[in-house]
Amino acid sequence: MAIKERIAKLRELMERDGIDIYMVPTADFHNSEYVGEHFKARVFMSGFTGSAGTLVVTKDYAGLWTDGRYFLQAEQQLEGSGIELCRMFNPGVPTTTEFIEKNIPEGGVLGFDGRVVTFGEGKTLSEKLKAKNATIKYEVDLVDEIWEDRPELSKRKAFYLDVDLAGETATSKLERVRKEMKEAGANIHIITSLDDTGWLLNIRGMDVDFFPLLLSYTVVFEDHVDLYVDESKFSDEIKANLAKDNVVIKPYNQIYEDIKGFKSEDVVLVDPARLNFAIFSNIPEGVKLVEKRNPTVLMKAIKNDVEIKNIKEAHVKDGAAHTKFIYWLKELVKSGEIANETELSASARLEKFREEQGGFICPSFDPICGHGPNGAIVHYSSSEETNRALTPNTLFLTDTGANFSQGSTDITRTTALGEISDRMKRDYTRVLQCHLRLSRLKFKEGISGPNVDLFARAPLWYDYEDYNHGTGHGVGFLGNIHEGPAGIHWSIARSVEPFKAGMVLTNEPGLYIAGSHGIRLENEILVKATVKNEYGQFLEFEPITYVPWDLEAIDVDLLTSEDKYELNKYHKEVYDIIAPKLTEEERAWLKEATREV
Repeated sequence: MAIKERIAKLRELMERDGIDIYMVPTADFHNSEYVGEHFKARVFMSGFTGSAGTLVVTKDYAGLWTDGRYFLQAEQQLEGSGIELCRMFNPGVPTTTEFIEKNIPEGGVLGFDGRVVTFGEGKTLSEKLKAKNATIKYEVDLVDEIWEDRPELSKRKAFYLDVDLAGETATSKLERVRKEMKEAGANIHIITSLDDTGWLLNIRGMDVDFFPLLLSYTVVFEDHVDLYVDESKFSDEIKANLAKDNVVIKPYNQIYEDIKGFKSEDVVLVDPARLNFAIFSNIPEGVKLVEKRNPTVLMKAIKNDVEIKNIKEAHVKDGAAHTKFIYWLKELVKSGEIANETELSASARLEKFREEQGGFICPSFDPICGHGPNGAIVHYSSSEETNRALTPNTLFLTDTGANFSQGSTDITRTTALGEISDRMKRDYTRVLQCHLRLSRLKFKEGISGPNVDLFARAPLWYDYEDYNHGTGHGVGFLGNIHEGPAGIHWSIARSVEPFKAGMVLTNEPGLYIAGSHGIRLENEILVKATVKNEYGQFLEFEPITYVPWDLEAIDVDLLTSEDKYELNKYHKEVYDIIAPKLTEEERAWLKEATREV
């Protein structure tokens, strides 16, 4: 069924159910960033495969809202579908809420599957619609009626993280959460976000694309925990571990009925940004809600010493794999065989290098491997239709990551395939300067993303250039690769959590020249406490990604003495850590690739 036919069928079902506007977000029942095949309703209905976006359909209009990472990709994938691309955050472009509020008729009905819309968003929509006496119908999954061969929910087995990997027992974590519940005056806490449940109970699964997470809901009481999950995914050992903490295993979907039994004297802690609207709507009237961010969000963002040790070990593996990959690319250019490879084949080779390091679980997100003009598509995902052969004299951008048993990685390198133009070298050098200036920053405790992002973007801003994405995001420990609550972006609304020692984030400035090339340079960085004196506690960033920058792509004349110092210091560390993991030929190449400038 073509996209136009699917939209037409959706409108028939909307007419049948008296729905004026229907919304299809990118989400599962847990507001996950990536979702399993069963939950890719927005992809099915629109044809747009990016990881973020919302489809809104009226009786005579269809629009797809997505952010700047995906504008070029969405333009291509929506062509001929009859769906208009709505460029989020651009001047004159309404939000989905503003569009719905304006276009819902008097007394109209907004429809969506309440399990894939957050409580906060659903509540806001409900309040906005009151002005037109409009209502919400949240019990309808119309896409399910259209999607005849919809994949089933995952049945893959779960696994447990022992304390030598997690660094803290579930018993200890539950004690910390219950302390926060008590301080909030709550005796019940509902957790629907998969990474929060995974962190809290030290369990993981393979139910979400790229993230080792388990489809589950958790309700924490004062003396026990109800875990809603497919029990067949658990081994006897996992069940025994959970039983030690009085965790009661219940059927995955039973939560929607169980919460109807909450008593009027109960006080329930819920996170509006993570709880889905259907669960919220099933909580009985009279039950008091405390709306507050899940306590686990900040707890899991601050990695303990064991997690940090393991994460660094994962990055040594990843550094060896990626260094081998760059060497392989450079050798293909020298031999003239580079044209025998494509974006997809190169991506597969990089994954093979990672597998060879041992402990590899899966990629940590959909690989972004863009050659030449495809590199200018910020979150490009190569396919058989777009796959380009690699050719010399241009740039190859690879934004990829891995989940190893010790932790998750996220790294971007842009590699010169032979001699490149002066413009490409200039652009690469400017982006490297952005990266280095953030990397070497020292700052006081209490500083957050908007404060430091200005330093990262300054080298590009001097030339009236910029990039349309954040400079950095938090990284989960075998959880979400994009993890809150801290981030690095100039917008105060998008990253206000102060940095704290133990947080792991990315540093990934970029520059994208449509039709020509794209550059992004990304390391993961650890927030470390350093000097504490009469001025307060100072923090700094420690790079924990160990892969060389491409000296062949740098215009050294543009670098300041500070840039050179930082570059040389980083390259020395890369060589010392990664060289022992390489063959003699690779080691000799790395010695030259990390030479002082």
